Order: sequence, then structure tokens, then C-alpha cells
Amino acid sequence: MSVMDSEAASGAAQRRREQRGWCWYDWANSVFPTSVTTVFLSLYLTSVATAAAKADVARNGLNACAGDNSLVNCDISILGLTFPAGSLWGYLLSVATVVQVVVLPITGAVADRTQNKRLMLAIFAFGGAITTGLLALVAGQNWQLGVVLFIIGNICFGASIVVYYSFLPEIADADERDKVSTRGWAIGYLGGGTALALHLVIYLGHDAVGLSESAAVRLIFFSSGIWWAVFTLLPLTALRRHAAPEGGERGTAAVTAGFKQLLSTLREAKHFPLTLAFLGSYWIYTDGISTVSQVSAQYGSLELKLPQDSLIVTLLIVQFIAFVGGMLHGALARRIGAKKTILVSLATWLLVLVAAYFVQAGQEMQFYGLAVGIGMVLGGTNALSRSLFSQMIPPGREAEYFSLYEVGERSTSWLGPLVFAGVGQATGSFRLAIVSLVIFFAVGLVLVALVPVRRAIEAVGNRPPELL
Repeated sequence: MSVMDSEAASGAAQRRREQRGWCWYDWANSVFPTSVTTVFLSLYLTSVATAAAKADVARNGLNACAGDNSLVNCDISILGLTFPAGSLWGYLLSVATVVQVVVLPITGAVADRTQNKRLMLAIFAFGGAITTGLLALVAGQNWQLGVVLFIIGNICFGASIVVYYSFLPEIADADERDKVSTRGWAIGYLGGGTALALHLVIYLGHDAVGLSESAAVRLIFFSSGIWWAVFTLLPLTALRRHAAPEGGERGTAAVTAGFKQLLSTLREAKHFPLTLAFLGSYWIYTDGISTVSQVSAQYGSLELKLPQDSLIVTLLIVQFIAFVGGMLHGALARRIGAKKTILVSLATWLLVLVAAYFVQAGQEMQFYGLAVGIGMVLGGTNALSRSLFSQMIPPGREAEYFSLYEVGERSTSWLGPLVFAGVGQATGSFRLAIVSLVIFFAVGLVLVALVPVRRAIEAVGNRPPELL
């Protein structure tokens, strides 16, 4: 073997090592949106806030927080604002999202400017893991601590995702990217499902090991932080720097320089209208995807009258089937291209929502079948959107554009739930509400079909893959 062949083989081996390591961060961070945010923290933090409200009512000699007085007397206050304890989680999610919208673009600009992506990934990942673990300290009535920790953890989660995504164009060439992205997304769902299954064992079996329900949930928070931190070590040992920094700034100077670079990038983005067109299309259909994920349990409980156990089983089905779906999306993309596969996936979403309308009340097996359908397209659609968008980013601006990718996704995430709630209120039927979400997938499908992605990729100076 010649020296050049040996170097090429060594480079290919290093790239494959980075790709494998990169995928593990999907596994590591998935515990936060799954076990922490979606399943356990919302109800637990609400219960802690309600306990504080009841204690306040008792101290003031008012009526108990129950019955018709619950919305009046079960109030909590923070920063001069007073609201029912039951509304805390919704308001907290809104505030955390707004904070991310402010922070993430600067994070992306600093990452591109300094090229300290590996260090930044470590800081945000371990920061998120630590704050998640510290949620175990939230007990009794100290719901305010939970609010602060969740906001910090959510910032760290979003910032780490921006930096993590920006590695994709550096470690995978145009023809490898769909495979790497779908594999990572699939592994993420497998990791989230595995962690959730273990946490459900802890939660459902807490009496058998002598733990109270509160102690079991706090143990879940602590173990989630450990999970996130330990598995983050795998990508950190594999990833490396791929470009020299654009400036020598450090500390606050790096943030200032990053802010200036962000403004410059935003001005330059108008020269790539096709990239922005795809980004806008993605924001529309990903709002539909996130809404289906958020309201499916509500649909199953209120409209289909399914028990809580069935909803938990459904969540696990979606997590594990999404692993299979992600891998199948990657295989299909290698045969027909990412854009065509996304279009097939969006068409499948339309069929799934129509099927959801016809699921009969009390029919658990029909709902499980629906969960399989959702799982098959849930991860793959987003994974291929991530890899296809990475092709349309100007070289050297990966983190900044992915920060816009994430910020836009969060900024539009209110529209789908609004449509679902509005249609449900206007018609009195959650069946009509769930099927109304087809508008997001139909519009997204048409818009993506109209974007000439090959031209978009060439316009930013990248080489298009053979199949699109």
C-alpha cells in the first residue's frame, strides 16, 4: 500500500470513528426530552407547586385548594406574578423557549467563530446533565428551584444540540450524511426508550424497594443527569476540531465577536433564498410533528377513553418503533434520495392522521397500531430534514444556520397546539382537532416539493449528493 493510500485509509477510519461517536450524543441527550420533560417533571413540579400553594392557603386561614375554589386559592407567585399552580408547567415551557430563542443564535455564532465546538459541546452537555441531576433536590415546596434548574437545563440542551448538529457537515460528506443523520436519530429514540423503560421500572416499583413516589421521581432525575453525562463521554472522545478559528477572541470578547458575526450572517442569508425556503417549509411541518407528539396522549385519554397504562405503553411503542423507522428512512434515502424520502414521509403523516380520526374509543390495539405508524415516520422525517438542510449551509457557518434551524422550530411550535385546541373548542371534538393537523403536513409537502434542493446546495458552494 502506498503512503497516499495509507493516509486515505487512516482518514476514512478516523471519519467513521467520529461518525460513530457523534451518533452517541443523540443517545445521551434523549433522556432529557423523554424521561425528564415529557413524562416526569411536568406532573412532579406541578405537585410541588400545588403543595406550596396549599401551605400558603393554610397559613393565611383561607379555604382549602379544592373544588370550585382551586383555581382561585391554589395560586403561586414568582417575580410579582400570580397564577394557578396548575398553569406553572405551561408558562415555564413558554419562558424556557423564549430564553432559548435569545441564546441559541449567539451560541452558534460563537461556535463558528472560535471553532471550539468540542469544548462547547462538553460545557453545555455536562451543564445540562448537572442541572438535571440537581432536580433531585426539588422537594417539599421549593418549586422555584425546579423552575430555575429546568430553564438552565433547557438552555444547555438546546445549545448542545446546535453545536452537535454543526459537526454533521464536518464528519460526513454529501453522500454519507443521510445515513449518519438517520442512524443518530434512530439511536436517540432507542436511548430515550431504554432510559424511559428503566425509569418506569423505578417509578412503578418504588413501593417494593421502600421508596416514596417523590423519592422515586427524584432518583429518576438524578439518574437522568448521570445518563446524560456518562454517554456524552463517547462523542467527546471521538470528535475533533476540523477548522481553524476565525479569530483569537476569548471570554466576553468571543461573545461580542460572535454577535457581530451573527448579524453579518443574517444579512448574508438573504443571498440564499432557496435555503431559507427549505427552512421555512421545515418549520411548518415540524410544528405538525411536535404537536402530534404533544397531544397524542391527550387524544387517547380524553377522546378515546384509554387508561393511563395504555398511554405509557403507547409512548414506549413510539420510542422503540422510531428506531426502526429512522433506520428505514436512511435506507430509503440511499435508494431514492433524501428529498423524495421526506415527501414520502410527509404523505405517510397525512395517512396516519386520517387513521387517527377513525380509531374507536376504548380500542387499545387500534391506538397501538396508530403508535406504530407515528413511530415509523417520527424520527426519520426530522433526521433527513437535518441532513438535507446541512447540505444547504454555507461552509464555515454550520452552527449559526443550525441555531436558526432550532430557533425557528421553537418559535413556531405554538401554532400547532393552538390549531388543535381551537378546533377542539369550536367543534367540541378532538377527532376533528387531530385531523385538522393535516394542514401542516400538506402545506409542508407542497413547499418541500417546490424547493429545488440541488440548486440550493450548489448556491452555497457545496457539492450535491448523487441522489436527492
